[in-house]
Amino acid sequence: MYLLVNILGILVFLGIAFLFSKDKKSIKWRSVITVLILNMVIAYCLTQFAWGRAAVQAAANFFAVLVQVAYQGIAFALPSWVHMKQMDFVTSALMPILLIVPVFDILTYIGILPFIIKWVGKGLAYITGQPKFESFFAVEMMFLGNTEALAVSTLQIKRISAQRNVVIAMMSMSCVTASILGAYTQMVPGQFVLTAVPLNILNAVIISSILMPTNVSPEEDTIAKMGGSNSEENKEAAEIGEKVEREPFFSFLGDSILGAGKLILIIVANVIAFVALAALIDKVLGLINPSLSLEHILGIIMFPFAWLMGSDVHTAFQFAQYMGTKLVTNEFVVMGGVSSKINTFAPHFRAQLTVFLTSFANLSTVGMIIGAFKGIVDKKSNDIISKNVGYLVLSGILVSLMSAGIVGLFVW
Repeated sequence: MYLLVNILGILVFLGIAFLFSKDKKSIKWRSVITVLILNMVIAYCLTQFAWGRAAVQAAANFFAVLVQVAYQGIAFALPSWVHMKQMDFVTSALMPILLIVPVFDILTYIGILPFIIKWVGKGLAYITGQPKFESFFAVEMMFLGNTEALAVSTLQIKRISAQRNVVIAMMSMSCVTASILGAYTQMVPGQFVLTAVPLNILNAVIISSILMPTNVSPEEDTIAKMGGSNSEENKEAAEIGEKVEREPFFSFLGDSILGAGKLILIIVANVIAFVALAALIDKVLGLINPSLSLEHILGIIMFPFAWLMGSDVHTAFQFAQYMGTKLVTNEFVVMGGVSSKINTFAPHFRAQLTVFLTSFANLSTVGMIIGAFKGIVDKKSNDIISKNVGYLVLSGILVSLMSAGIVGLFVW
């Protein structure tokens, strides 16, 4: 019975996307079905075959090794933070970002990451029939994050139509960044974190192509060169076709390390602020009715969607509370709260919860995306994106639901 409910849930999520589609007649169902089948095949392989489970476990182990190496650097500077029975959230999950971000930036600098993104994106476009840039961007944002992917795709974003930019903005809601996966794997099961990455890529393509189908001519269906430095001089030179001088490696590395430090501060500030605001809201609600809480209200709102994941009523309500909290605050708030007990959850719930949490889909991400586009496109295009904020939020929620629903089909 629960499997049938899970299958029904996936169909309902697709139905919601169809219901809100801006151009139902232009939806390329053949492409949607192709991507959906590919999504299920990947989920099946990564959860049911020994080699698939070994692959995602190896990837998770890679991040675990990076984290352990990072602890050596942290211990050198702050030994009292590491040599203790239980490290706090900042030390265990966030401080390793100081190593992981530069590692992935170095892979970008020497051309390995752009090469992977380019050819995986082209392969995805060939298999799915989706426009090349949208496919390229789907892969790009999973490695680089939303604002970083938008920054390195500035030339392309300036050239495409406002409608396609809305599609790119919707896809950006479902991204994650490889440099932060190490933090996730310290709090929730790493194998499902890594399984979520390709599922989110494909579901972002599915949901955006249903919500806002676009027709792209062969002349428009191109990919501009992936950007490098963020300096204004290099961007201007690239736009007029001049050769861009490569930034010296150690200058580049220094900027990367500083960027990693800023990222940690941003995450810490957001987590503290959101947890405190949630506690304040609970206090206010408690004055109205002692049984009221933000978690309870969010659980009621998200319960139908959680139940469609194929769980019993009690588990579905618990899932709904986590889902609502993640969407209103961010994934770190929920991951930090469940990290000590997630391995006691039933396999189906554990897998789906981890996959649902593994993305940047929350309300605060909307502001980041709008701000990033504001610095790239003209006012008219940015206004069109701003008018479709509801579609950005809907896209992020549906992609997370689809990814969690699909992995749930194979883990019980």
